Amino acid sequence: QVQLVESGGGLVQPGGSLRLSCAASGSIFSFNAMGWFRQAPGKQRELVAAITSGGRTNYADSVKGRFTISRDNAKNTVYLQMNSLKPEDTAVYYCKLVANFLKEYWGQGTQVTVSS
Repeated sequence: QVQLVESGGGLVQPGGSLRLSCAASGSIFSFNAMGWFRQAPGKQRELVAAITSGGRTNYADSVKGRFTISRDNAKNTVYLQMNSLKPEDTAVYYCKLVANFLKEYWGQGTQVTVSS
């Protein structure tokens, strides 16, 4: 079994920062990629940022220059540093792990609300 535990969401004012964490545990014997997705009310879930086993990163155009994804291999943890947050960043943020021959695992989601 593989489990993903997210943390770090909350309420922040526009222009503020938050750091999300996603810790993976369990039987992970091959890591392919890990990423963050988000889903706002009434909208489809969308990719925010991802990082591959080789360290390559990918970002949605809407967050480039503001968000940074990173990974701590020793802790099987991925982080999303979010700066200059905007109200349109408000969403439930989900962590996704692709591992063990391309199986997909999802976290439970963490709410991020950007509002004054």
